Amino acid sequence: MKKVLITGANGQLGQALKKAAVNYAGLEFYFAGSADADITSAESLAAVFNKVQPHFCINAAAYTAVDKAENEPGAAYAVNALGAKNLAQACKKHSTVLLHISTDFVFDGTKGSPYTEEDTTAPLGVYGKTKLEGEHEVIKNLDTYYIIRTSWVYSEFGNNFMKTMLRLAAERDSLNVVNDQHGTPTNANDLAEVLLTIIESNKKAYGIYNYSNEGETTWYDFALKIFEVNNVSIHLQPIPTTAYPTPAQRPGYSVLDKTKIKEVFNLRITNWQEAI
Repeated sequence: MKKVLITGANGQLGQALKKAAVNYAGLEFYFAGSADADITSAESLAAVFNKVQPHFCINAAAYTAVDKAENEPGAAYAVNALGAKNLAQACKKHSTVLLHISTDFVFDGTKGSPYTEEDTTAPLGVYGKTKLEGEHEVIKNLDTYYIIRTSWVYSEFGNNFMKTMLRLAAERDSLNVVNDQHGTPTNANDLAEVLLTIIESNKKAYGIYNYSNEGETTWYDFALKIFEVNNVSIHLQPIPTTAYPTPAQRPGYSVLDKTKIKEVFNLRITNWQEAI
């Protein structure tokens, strides 16, 4: 039976993977939170890998506080770059296949059409830069890897845009939401299924892949759909990015082209509106 180690098990994607795992009887799962497997520590990972001897490792651990990262570059680097390096080296030593999660923030958002895996990267802030460094560390230290770039991840777990909108709607009568940043929401449950599909495929089509749900939207329209689905009545006002300054600059357009992952793994990807 294939053993699958999941780091960052208590985060949003980690919890989505726990939910999905019950449907994969042919896989043996080991869920490790930061207390069990600290990816910033090579020693911590060595202990876990020696114990589990995993065939696959899904790295769901990441520093994802985009704005906070601008003031904590060291902390973001430790998890997103050094952590990726440590994992890649542990995977190489144990002949483990690594599925590493990356982000649309590796792009600057100036292209204006969906980004492919081959497009030039140019992150705008600390979060994107450290995630890109993490990609480079994986590629440099390991041959058997899948780097999955995703975007706008949300679910019933963890902290995310959907849960923030619903919480704010319970506290306020109106909300202002940015309407000039374009991307695609990704349901973490769908992402979890895709990761496990890759493992079960037995393919060795290693490399970088894009994955999100299908379609394109703005944060404003995403919020509208969230409130519609949850029967929430609130006044929603669209605003430009300039009216909502944040410490980190975000790409204005970060839609991902999913052609490669669909063709290689024969996937049908749900539209973002259905996925909610």
